[in-house]
Amino acid sequence: MSPRHIVQFSSGIGSWAVAQLLVEKVGRENMLLLFADTLVEDEDNYRFLRDAEQQLGVPVVRICEGRTPEQVFEDERFLANNRVALCSKILKIGPARDWVEEYFPDPNSCVLYVGIDSGEPGRIPAIADGWAPYRTEFPLTWPEHRHLRKDDLLAWCRREGLEPPRMYGLGFDHANCSGRCVRAGQAHWLHLLEVWPERYADAETFEQHMRTKLGKDVAYLRGQHAGQSHPLTLAQLRRRADIRAAFKTLTPPR
Repeated sequence: MSPRHIVQFSSGIGSWAVAQLLVEKVGRENMLLLFADTLVEDEDNYRFLRDAEQQLGVPVVRICEGRTPEQVFEDERFLANNRVALCSKILKIGPARDWVEEYFPDPNSCVLYVGIDSGEPGRIPAIADGWAPYRTEFPLTWPEHRHLRKDDLLAWCRREGLEPPRMYGLGFDHANCSGRCVRAGQAHWLHLLEVWPERYADAETFEQHMRTKLGKDVAYLRGQHAGQSHPLTLAQLRRRADIRAAFKTLTPPR
């Protein structure tokens, strides 16, 4: 019996492209899309998920640990950051692994596909090792697809009659967690502040809540001062942005 082809479907453009490639390569009959729901994705991501299921003709299997990232941080008494993404481990990797082991106990009965592209090769070894002894594949890094960039994938998606998640059109590089992804850097958070200030404010409030609760100088981000790394809170980042904006309005153009 041929192995089942399981795409780890994030509701983003990379995993859609992987699914589309597999439909063309192996056919949809032996495929499924495995979606680990964090409960905080942008509402348009859920629309995209439904539309992609119909466009691809491949069923979506939704798994859900049951908590949001913030609830995980509360329960674990730990504020995740771009070095330790506890939420991804607990809400995505863990439930996906449990589901695969339950329904495909024989590692040879399925192949797992991940939407990592050629710009992120450093992530591949850890993902492959984490899924061992299951086989993992990264089709966007295969030689024949290595040239594809995000703009190519978005255009391809539209040619197939499917509108990508709106976050890409709003200038986000990734469509994770409504823009409040703990893996993101300062530029991403500043963009979130510009596009969705209410979401930024919610994240800033929660970050301060965790700092108070834990009694520690923790933050989603890191900053640099005098060559030393230190926690950089969202409140500090916002104030810096406000100062820069005010300075620009006070400085006459040359």
